[in-house]
Amino acid sequence: MSVMLTKFESKSNRVKGLAFHPTQPLLAAALHNGSVQLWNYRMGVLVDRFEEHEGPVRGVAIHPSRALLVTGGDDYKIKVWDLKPQSRRCLFTLHGHLDYVRTVQFHHEMPWILSASDDQTIRIWNSTSRHCVAILTGHSHYVMSAQFHPKDDLIVSTSMDQTVRVWDISGLRKNTPNNGPNNFETFDTFSTVKYVLEGHDRGVNWASFHPTLPLIVSAADDRTIKIWRMSETRAWEVDSCRGHFNSVSSAIFHPKHELIVSCAEDKTVRVWDLAKRTAIQTFRRENDRFWILAAHPNLNLFAAGHDGGLIVFKLERERPAFTVHGDMLYYIRDKYVRTYDFNSGSDIGLLSVRKFGSPYVPPRTVSYNPAERAVVVTISSDNGLFELSSLPTQSNGEVKDSSADGKRGSAHSAIFVARNRFAVLNKTSQLIEVRDLSNSVVKTIKPPAQTNEIFYGGTACLILSSTTTVVLYDIQQQKTIAELNSPPVKYVVWNADGSLVALMSKHTITIANKNFSQNSLIHETIRIKSGAWDDTGVFIYSTLNHIKYCLPQGDHGVICTLDNPVYLTRVKGKTAHCLDRSARPRTITFDPTEYRFKLALLRNNYDEMLHIIRTSTLLGQSIIAYLQQKGFPEIALHFVQDKNTRFDLAIECGNLDVALETARAIDRPECWERLAQQALKQGNHKIVEKAYQQTKNFDRLSFLYLATGSTEKLSKMQKIADARGDPMSRFHNALYAGDVLGRITVLRDVGLHPLAYLTAKTNGLEEEAAEILEAAGLTEADVDDVPAFGKCTLQTPSVVTPTSNFNWPSISMGESFFDRALANGHLDGDSDIPHINGNGLDSGAGASTALDEWAKDEEPDVEEDGWELDAEAEDDEEKDVDEEFEDAVEEEDLGAGAAPGVNENELWVRNSPFAAEHVAAGSFDSAMQLLNRQLGVVNFALLKPSFLSIYRSSHVYVSPIASLPPLQLHIRKNPEETSPGRVLPVAARTLSSIRTELSEGYRFVSGNKLSEAQTTFRSVLLALLLMVVSSDKEAKEWRDTVTIAREYLLGVSIELERRRIAQDEPDNVRRSLELAAYFTHCQLQPQHMQIALRSAIGVFAKANNHATAAKLARRLLDLNPDPKIVAQARQRIAAGDRNPRNTVEVSYDEFTEFEICAATYTPIYKGSPSVRCPYTDAAFLPEFKGKLDPLIELTEIGATASGLPAPR
Repeated sequence: MSVMLTKFESKSNRVKGLAFHPTQPLLAAALHNGSVQLWNYRMGVLVDRFEEHEGPVRGVAIHPSRALLVTGGDDYKIKVWDLKPQSRRCLFTLHGHLDYVRTVQFHHEMPWILSASDDQTIRIWNSTSRHCVAILTGHSHYVMSAQFHPKDDLIVSTSMDQTVRVWDISGLRKNTPNNGPNNFETFDTFSTVKYVLEGHDRGVNWASFHPTLPLIVSAADDRTIKIWRMSETRAWEVDSCRGHFNSVSSAIFHPKHELIVSCAEDKTVRVWDLAKRTAIQTFRRENDRFWILAAHPNLNLFAAGHDGGLIVFKLERERPAFTVHGDMLYYIRDKYVRTYDFNSGSDIGLLSVRKFGSPYVPPRTVSYNPAERAVVVTISSDNGLFELSSLPTQSNGEVKDSSADGKRGSAHSAIFVARNRFAVLNKTSQLIEVRDLSNSVVKTIKPPAQTNEIFYGGTACLILSSTTTVVLYDIQQQKTIAELNSPPVKYVVWNADGSLVALMSKHTITIANKNFSQNSLIHETIRIKSGAWDDTGVFIYSTLNHIKYCLPQGDHGVICTLDNPVYLTRVKGKTAHCLDRSARPRTITFDPTEYRFKLALLRNNYDEMLHIIRTSTLLGQSIIAYLQQKGFPEIALHFVQDKNTRFDLAIECGNLDVALETARAIDRPECWERLAQQALKQGNHKIVEKAYQQTKNFDRLSFLYLATGSTEKLSKMQKIADARGDPMSRFHNALYAGDVLGRITVLRDVGLHPLAYLTAKTNGLEEEAAEILEAAGLTEADVDDVPAFGKCTLQTPSVVTPTSNFNWPSISMGESFFDRALANGHLDGDSDIPHINGNGLDSGAGASTALDEWAKDEEPDVEEDGWELDAEAEDDEEKDVDEEFEDAVEEEDLGAGAAPGVNENELWVRNSPFAAEHVAAGSFDSAMQLLNRQLGVVNFALLKPSFLSIYRSSHVYVSPIASLPPLQLHIRKNPEETSPGRVLPVAARTLSSIRTELSEGYRFVSGNKLSEAQTTFRSVLLALLLMVVSSDKEAKEWRDTVTIAREYLLGVSIELERRRIAQDEPDNVRRSLELAAYFTHCQLQPQHMQIALRSAIGVFAKANNHATAAKLARRLLDLNPDPKIVAQARQRIAAGDRNPRNTVEVSYDEFTEFEICAATYTPIYKGSPSVRCPYTDAAFLPEFKGKLDPLIELTEIGATASGLPAPR
């Protein structure tokens, strides 16, 4: 017998009662602490808890057909509960027992509840009338259990009086009394003791009927299990099962096999052979005594309650052994190897394996060899066995037995690996043996890791499963090809072409390619049972309660729900072929629309997506959320009907027309506010105005009218503000409209007479000012101390060009594939979708469609030569339009069936992650996006000449015939390359050429031409932006060059600022000294550092800061300058020693490490907060985050950037 398989385990107080739900995966457990738990054993979660009993609950039962639960406890009460999820509660309580209630049970047909109690009685209750209808008396001690017969009108009960009694209650069914609840006189006339079974030496704890045979099994404190047989007239003991060494708590018959399962206080669960009366399996716990057993009425499941909780277990594997080849399924059922044709449905037995194993247990695996028409079967009994047998070529009446010519051996796993070879794993010795068809060992392999299972891994390869890894192993070379970390793999499924493999563990699936170099992991909380590949390349797998799908990149979802687990064998179209737990072939029809839509989305198959949208009912929040998550809200918008969802999607993809339409339908303030924000971002102020009007946001509406120059509407807003009586709104509107009198009126109305007076005076309104003084009771003399202000110059800006009727300009993105296709109303999108590489003016510009407007203005020649190769010659202009149209049609007909190749520019864009190569291809837009994403560039105006120069440098125009337009040739970096995936443009600038320019900057610094040096270093940094690196060494040199250019640019900028201050602000000596000192902290070359130090020494000495001048002189000596410079430095050191003071205090601490802010030229000491330029890594104070870098005027300070891409 195989090992007991634990399916679920829970920890709790002592479990005294258990009951399975007949159809749902629910298990009720009665606990010693007074609680009743309801578990979903398939999901492993606690569903509910019932806690109204006082004291231990010993009995629990679930109604076989209704959503009812009954419990009985030590509080003498029997409670009936509603099990419906929405109303789980106690329905009523039955009172009548005078002592502990031990067991309770529902009758399978009648509305009866049976209860056994320590008051020595058994009671039958009518659950409809809620009255006791019978009391069975006769036991002389505690009644420990009582059960209805599954079919007949019988009850079996056990008692501490050492007897088992069988009661006949047929009279109760015929004559259910209508007496009151307290009338006991007629009860005994309906039930009689049919048999009294005596034979146990101590109290009997449990007895139960056999589901079909006239047998009873009883368990007692005398450590024995007795089997009793009944006839019409008598009952007698058949045999006893001995083996427990403590009181036996419970014993039940297996519902489907000739087995008895028992549990005892000796901490064991034992399985007995009913025919031989011998123990064939024992399951033992270390510390917990077992108290109760329950069997599922339909499934191969048992539950046992113990001191520390409960376990749900099986006695044998239910997964049938099967394998698929082509259109045939080879599987084992009822001790036969069978074949099932997926197309015709024929199911034929080919080979008997009934003599394989002792005792026979269902085989674990089967592997099929189509070349030799042979199978190798494995079982787990006898420490693992395999048997190799050939299948008959045609089935006749007699099915041969595998033992006739079968070749056997000891192995845990066995699979075919070649036409005439199969591999077997001996788990104990950790050896893999490769055998031929005569069962002779050809090769022995020691696996590289502790191996528990072997699977087919492709040609001459094995997949080895260990506890933590999966190894792809080459048998011929005896070496590991690849290794993946994974929980123990139980099943392996290859797709049809062997390019992908699914490695299934208990709770995970790893999808990998054939050499394990790419993989994705899916985790499930529910056990994974089986899987098969769909014909579209999607992996379909089943769990205990679902069939699910998994896309190659890891997305997964639910296809349908299962009542009972199935084992998938093949998936084709809308049909899943599977085996159920009884190994019967079944088919399940499902809807593959969802995962096929996601697959089409993944592969950019827009035609398939559109077809699915039109022909299916693919709706639901999950698919909408998926499209949003993957960045396709505009697609989701086309088939969403829910108003709120449509609004969210429209806002997300910027579709203001749909957003406005749905906002009107929803009409909620928050929707109008979101619409206003999105419309404001797009410059559609008409929709903004509509939204503000709907939400009555008057202040924002007024400001909007000011921004758009709507003077008429501003005057209307003034009237509205007057009507509302809001003084602040009145004042703002008067201010926006330039209405001085209106502002004065508002200020007077709110009592701010001084402000009203000043407003009138500064605007030259003397009469109004006098009126205000008079109203305040003052004269001109009283306000002599008020300072005089000049005439107010605040005027409302005049409208040059009225824009109130026009939305702000925006670039049209054009219609998407889905917009066009759905608008046209048909699926045939070929004529509507412009080919990227098609003929004509528009498609000729395929690779350069992203040129910015300024690039187009600057480069008319390139446009003419590069994009108008198929234009008509000027000599043909006299032809009329009709002739041109006819020629165009004729030319189109002649070229039918010819497809143009991919444009070279487009190949460059596809193949390169570098901005410079996108510029060379003319894809300025994508180049700017790359520069922004990689290096944080935001100001592209300075890059305009470089962009055009690089584009021109990578293209040549040749005029072979004077009468034809020139030919455009693309200059490649690697002209010998023929693969389209590797062609790249020539490099316009190289690192060596940029270093030459850098050297020129050095000469400018040495020659004191700092303005020219500043321009040169900026130019170097600009050129380095558009560099392409091809190795790690080159990437390091690029970064070093950027750092050097940054340091020189910073130093030169600091010195230029110092010279400006010395000239324009001669009194600001302190700042001049600070800048001179900071210049010496830039990372310059030694000869230039000497210049910086000598300059700073002179500035500090002139300001009588001799102490600092001496320190700088010591730094100068460390650079080993010329003797003349050494002598001058020593003089400064001596002067500093004589007078170690500084006349001007400066913010300069040479002993603390600091960086220089490239915007303010002030120190940022170590540990202080700072932000960086994403390109040059220059330091800035935190307040400059988000601003343009003033040093190179290209990047946004503090922007997130990915850096230069990895070298190719």
